[in-house]
Amino acid sequence: MGGASGSDDEYRAPLETAATLSRAWLDGVAARAIVPESDIEAVKDALGRELPGTGADADEVVAALAAAIEPGLMTMQSSRFFGWVIGGTAPAALAADWLVSAWDQNAALREVTPGVNAAEELAGEWVCQLLGLPGGTVAGFTTGATTANLVALAAARHAVLAGVGWDDAVEGIQGAPRIRVLAGEEHHPSVDVALRVLGLGRPVDVAADAEGRMVPEALEAALADVDGPAIVCLQAGNIHSGASDPFEASIDLARAASAWVHVDGAFGLWAAASPRLRRLVEGVERADSWATDAHKTLNVPYDAGIVAVAEPSHLVAAMTMHAAYLPAAESGVDPADLVLQLSRRARGVPSYAALRALGRDGVVALVDGLADAAAALADGLRAMPGVEVLNEVCFTQVCAAFHGREAAEIARALDADGAALAHPSRWHGRDVLRFSVSNRSTDAAAVETALDAVRRALG
Repeated sequence: MGGASGSDDEYRAPLETAATLSRAWLDGVAARAIVPESDIEAVKDALGRELPGTGADADEVVAALAAAIEPGLMTMQSSRFFGWVIGGTAPAALAADWLVSAWDQNAALREVTPGVNAAEELAGEWVCQLLGLPGGTVAGFTTGATTANLVALAAARHAVLAGVGWDDAVEGIQGAPRIRVLAGEEHHPSVDVALRVLGLGRPVDVAADAEGRMVPEALEAALADVDGPAIVCLQAGNIHSGASDPFEASIDLARAASAWVHVDGAFGLWAAASPRLRRLVEGVERADSWATDAHKTLNVPYDAGIVAVAEPSHLVAAMTMHAAYLPAAESGVDPADLVLQLSRRARGVPSYAALRALGRDGVVALVDGLADAAAALADGLRAMPGVEVLNEVCFTQVCAAFHGREAAEIARALDADGAALAHPSRWHGRDVLRFSVSNRSTDAAAVETALDAVRRALG
């Protein structure tokens, strides 16, 4: 038990068990309560606290694993899950993810594993085309938007230091000219983490308007105080309002200051794929780098971050590694030269499958549908006595306050009800309940079910 038998059939039983259990989980998503039934200690008890001395049959392990873990799962794939910006699971992407695990390719070198890398490269090209990014932009697949920000900002660090005659790839950053980083005061904390890891410290906060959009006049004033290399971090999709920074004006100012422009667009960048919504991110294509996440708007399973850089040489200089035993690509760019990991699964393949299943029109319909569902949700909330929607609902975020009630109280009532989930936050000094619409299955019926749950929570 527990060892490799060498039989051609050794995978059959565990994979069939996993497929059956996966179908049962997915079939139950629509009706299942969203919050977990068990806490982590109960799940550990069910899994077994001690490592046994003897092994077990693989299919028995898989069955026991699912039985122990599923009570502790949150139904994030629900069409009524609005807690964070988390998409659902597109069927083609999920099935492709299974294949990626079965193929078990290390996708670091394009000519060693040409099959999966062909799909990844096409997926990256298609994403850049859909978002209207400039020709020649390269895209890499990371573990998430935080890592995508990190990789892009590493390219930015290299580029701006090279501009003043310093090679950080050789000399490091100790003793280098100081890089000033500027970001809107409502930027996402993942940018802070990326900058911290890169040794650049916390960015200078630039004033934002009531929707969290950077104020160009404030950026101009902040850049006037910069003497030396600079990076401007802009945002596509504020986590509370869904609004994006004014890219045209902000990028003009950054260009005048010779600053690199990076866009954190984990979910909001996908507005660029919609002819109707592209106005929200007008000019975003003029940036130098971008970060987004296919597990959000595109509904690809975790993990599915995407980094894109307009000038590949800066990204390659920041990420590349060389060793005698690693065959370098004779043409193109190796995936390992675009992201942090050398040991990496072919995480771009599910994004290829999602895009191929949708087609360009399907991506547009997906993005527009999420925005429409958010608008309907906001309309329903506004109609309830004592409920105030605080943001201009321009994309997929709805931020609500409840007069005389704490947002956390409403969130707990929704959790207990089980029909919908939204997450409490604090915005502009007020307690709010934030609804993030990211699931491909959130239709009019799901919105109404969620609104009914809020009505019950309000009593």
